[in-house]
Amino acid sequence: MNGKPKILSVDDTPANLMAVRTLLARFDVDVIEARSGNEALAATLDHEFALILLDVSMPDMSGFEVANLLAQEPSTRETPIIFVSATYADEVHRLQGYHSGAVDYITKPLDERVLRSKVQVFLDLYKRGTMLKRALSQLAERNAQLEREVAERRQSEAEVRHLASHDHLTGLPNRRHFMDVLQRAIARSASDGASCALLYFDVDGFKPINDLYGHLVGDEVLLRIAERLRTFCGEDSMAARLGGDEFAIVVDRVADADAAAVYAERVAMCLGRPLTLSSAHERDPLELAVRLSIGIALFPLHGSDCDGLIRAADQAMYAAKRAGNGHGAVFAGRGDAA
Repeated sequence: MNGKPKILSVDDTPANLMAVRTLLARFDVDVIEARSGNEALAATLDHEFALILLDVSMPDMSGFEVANLLAQEPSTRETPIIFVSATYADEVHRLQGYHSGAVDYITKPLDERVLRSKVQVFLDLYKRGTMLKRALSQLAERNAQLEREVAERRQSEAEVRHLASHDHLTGLPNRRHFMDVLQRAIARSASDGASCALLYFDVDGFKPINDLYGHLVGDEVLLRIAERLRTFCGEDSMAARLGGDEFAIVVDRVADADAAAVYAERVAMCLGRPLTLSSAHERDPLELAVRLSIGIALFPLHGSDCDGLIRAADQAMYAAKRAGNGHGAVFAGRGDAA
């Protein structure tokens, strides 16, 4: 609770306001006074009140009218109102007061003990309500904090999982993730009788790139290749960096060897376009074309499991490298370039 509770005392007679102020002096409260209904309404815009002591008979606006207006506003409809009256103490007007939103009705002249006991009740209720609001606010804040912590933890766990399954330089899936994807592709192919293909390739002459331009340029070459692979691969394929300048692509549901060869040629064309490199410390960006050697193996034609398929694709890649055809592709078990 910020500061003392506030009580609004509304009466068009100064003597009555002074009497209420005197009777409330024993309470640790701030008493705000209003001499008309309009002043009372204005005061509720600037303050939150624990209780309103409202005179019924006032010249510009009756207490009943003020209470009706306060009941229509969300910020004041729950504020307790005690009507104070010297002229409207009959049962009919009491009922009208309750109907207008009053919680109690007392008559003038004010009985000190009655007023103080009633005020004490509503001050206690206000303090408990304020404590409850504070507790609920703290609980909501703590819940929000816990939700943020849970979200941050989930994000951290997702980042750890991503780092564990992806290459730190290129962001492509790493060898561990690649093996899982290849295993699932083989299992699907075995289940539905289709074929899947494995493309194995590296960058010909990658070491001279590092030696001539430096490792920053070499890393950028790998990054640019990874960017193109991400753009090239769709839902039916996945590219991975296996280490160094070695990459692989797993392709689901390949019709036959010729279709795999066409796919490999598209990969070669995609990656064979000159790369624009900004890390060479040249006045103008470096344009560098890379050469690839691609080996292809199909399941189940060239291997019945992951190890067999990888071995066959690796052998085919080195066959392509020995053939010196660069962007060409060689199938496992075949000596002709695709």
